[in-house]
Amino acid sequence: MQRWQERPAVVAAWGMVAAFGAYACMYGFRKPFAAGGYEGAEFGPGFKAAIVTAQTLGYALSKCLGIGLVSAMPAGRRIASLMALVGLAEAAWVAAGLLPRPWNIACFFVNGLPLGMVFGLVLGFLEGRRMTEALMAGLCASFILADGLSKSLGAHLLATGVPERWMPAVAGLLFTPPLAGFAWLLHRLPPPSEADVAARRERAPMDAAARRAFLRRNAAVLGMVILAYSGITVLRGLRADFAPELWRALGFPGQPSLFTRSEFWVASGVLLANALAVRWHDNHSAFRYGLAIGIGGVLMVLAAMAARGAGWMGGFGFMVTLGLGLYLPYVAVHTTLLERLVAGAKDRANLGFVMYLADAGGYVAYAVILLLGQAGDGPRGSLAGFEGLAWVVCIFAAAAFAGAGWLMRRGKA
Repeated sequence: MQRWQERPAVVAAWGMVAAFGAYACMYGFRKPFAAGGYEGAEFGPGFKAAIVTAQTLGYALSKCLGIGLVSAMPAGRRIASLMALVGLAEAAWVAAGLLPRPWNIACFFVNGLPLGMVFGLVLGFLEGRRMTEALMAGLCASFILADGLSKSLGAHLLATGVPERWMPAVAGLLFTPPLAGFAWLLHRLPPPSEADVAARRERAPMDAAARRAFLRRNAAVLGMVILAYSGITVLRGLRADFAPELWRALGFPGQPSLFTRSEFWVASGVLLANALAVRWHDNHSAFRYGLAIGIGGVLMVLAAMAARGAGWMGGFGFMVTLGLGLYLPYVAVHTTLLERLVAGAKDRANLGFVMYLADAGGYVAYAVILLLGQAGDGPRGSLAGFEGLAWVVCIFAAAAFAGAGWLMRRGKA
């Protein structure tokens, strides 16, 4: 009787469930606080923007550190490292509940610092397989749905009387048991088969010399993808962290179920479009498909803003279309563009390295936008400010994706 580890369909389903669940649970330690308004705080009306900025700075620093740490992580240390990082993040939430405002702002920085490396640890279990795009689409669907779910849980906890300062810590405790279960499922996932390695190359830990060698040959195409991804990360972050404010600006009250309901439709469309990349066995063809998704997504954002401005689209449809347009390219970078760039490369590499280069650029850009918003009228929480930034970013991102395709045809990767 064939063991389940030798059945590709079973392995794919196992990996998708394990990765989806593990990363969705991580969001329970990261995002529930965003459901709070933090109005009347002693620090003033900018307290929420301050704590979002603090967590983002920690997350951005984590992505920078992860370029070396995640890319060099041996497979046998991933699960223990994941649980230790999440434990540190929960300890930061407990400290945030104990410390008075504004001193607890530092706890939000500490919370973001370990969580930024969790994605790369989960990613290491999924890369280098013929079904990687499908597995990664499931993983990415988790942070779309979990973003809404975690804020819905945060809003529910507040509605049931949990104090705003303790709500993030309580949410983290609720997510701890399922996280442990999904981490065990990840641990049991078999490594890539010989056929997987033949199609997508062996993925091994990278030292500094291997990282430099990969960049020397692939920097041009990778740089264009990272430029587009960084802009999209900024918009995606603003939409996620200031969702209650954007919904209110569109005329919707703070219903706890609203976040989850809108993100369900976003995740469904993104999962389907990006999982289809497994149909392309040729890495260059799949890369071009990923670029098409990216360009199509940012054009969808531009169309949604134009339609809302003309009165042709309501608030709910606008937020869903906006989310779909942003997450299509965001997820395509994760599932297809960087995976196929590594698979087709002539140098030893792994997805953790290139993904953390991209994430470092994206979250540093987002942190800069948030810091600029602290000094003036930035786009945080303002629908008009968000849309103004989105027009510039989406046009720029479309040009960058097109540039990556042109460089690929010129043999720059």
